[in-house]
Amino acid sequence: MHFLGADPQAFPPAENANEDGILAVGGDLSPMRLIAAYQRGIFPWYSEGLPILWHCPDPRFVLVPERLHVPKSLKKRQKAAPYRLTLDTAFEQVIDGCAGTKRPGQRGT
Repeated sequence: MHFLGADPQAFPPAENANEDGILAVGGDLSPMRLIAAYQRGIFPWYSEGLPILWHCPDPRFVLVPERLHVPKSLKKRQKAAPYRLTLDTAFEQVIDGCAGTKRPGQRGT
């Protein structure tokens, strides 16, 4: 198990994750560390009173917007305007919504 130090950019290679997808332990939730993690497909799992666990499951999914292919049928559907696509417009509401969602059989979010 890799323990994170003070450098918020320092994460072990994703291939080092164990069978549960846990890659590292410790560190903090600073914006710099979170950005470095998310750019690598790594995410934190935090429970109060416990060290932060950093996950990188295999397979993992990283969406690169510049490389996203939108099929014609989806573009056509978007033009019909049944949905509105937004980014980074309601961060706090999304986090609160996720935190408030009941998950039977789970203790956390």
